[in-house]
Amino acid sequence: MSDTTTNYEFLQSMQGAEIGVSEWILIDQSKIDDFARVTQDDQFIHVNPERAKNETDFGGTIAHGFLVLSLASKFSLDVLGQNSQKSVSINYGFDKVRFISPVLANSLVRGRFNLKRVDIDRPTELRQIYDLSIEIKGLDRPAIIAEWITLTIYNN
Repeated sequence: MSDTTTNYEFLQSMQGAEIGVSEWILIDQSKIDDFARVTQDDQFIHVNPERAKNETDFGGTIAHGFLVLSLASKFSLDVLGQNSQKSVSINYGFDKVRFISPVLANSLVRGRFNLKRVDIDRPTELRQIYDLSIEIKGLDRPAIIAEWITLTIYNN
């Protein structure tokens, strides 16, 4: 039996189930500032704490939505782990992404993964669709909800 088939059968048994929850990550002003530099998005709500406090209802700066979403890769390593030497996982994209709640500077966020579906794309490829919720510590509403597609390619 191939690695693809073995892993497909295992993952198929987990469809609809929560796979796991990542560790918390601190979103501090330094991370926000670094992301602003890299993406050239220096809107004051991200990089000017005093102005964001005085001119918005946020009470301070907020993280870029794409910064928080980009942490999905780290969250997946926490939850799904590294691939074996016989496979590689790649980001295949998102079918749905919604930015629900702003992430204030100095907040903690984490990812919660539910396996929605797994399919065999080709004899050596598994496509997995995860419902991902990026949570903010202390809040009921998530920062982001997304339907994330990954592709695992096996070197059978």
